[in-house]
Amino acid sequence: MRVVIDTIVFISSFVAAGTLSNLIDSWKRGRITLCLSKPIVEEYVEVFKRLGLGNDDEINEILYLFARGFNSIFTAKTPRLEIPENSLHYNKFLECAVALKAKYIVSGEKEALAVQDYMGIKLVTPKQFVDLMEQK
Repeated sequence: MRVVIDTIVFISSFVAAGTLSNLIDSWKRGRITLCLSKPIVEEYVEVFKRLGLGNDDEINEILYLFARGFNSIFTAKTPRLEIPENSLHYNKFLECAVALKAKYIVSGEKEALAVQDYMGIKLVTPKQFVDLMEQK
């Protein structure tokens, strides 16, 4: 199942227990395919560094996994979309999801979650997504 994970959820999943750690475990075990684009990866790295989470070796290890395609897929080109007004800052995630035909975007941002469905892509909280995974 192809999934886009927003930055805060992705970063938090490395340091949190419970639902968030279950999400990253699903990626590590190959239960989900993480959908990525250059703007998303750049934001992941920038936030890791800004928050002081992980040293350069740890960040490089994650980038190495992305580069190898470890349970992930990368798009070099994303479409320009007419994003709902309350989600303008969120376009990189929606555009990546559309380009790679992701089924879900996992987010913790209220404005993004208000959209709920964009072109057949469901926007869900980490808990909603983990619950969906447990049902499958």
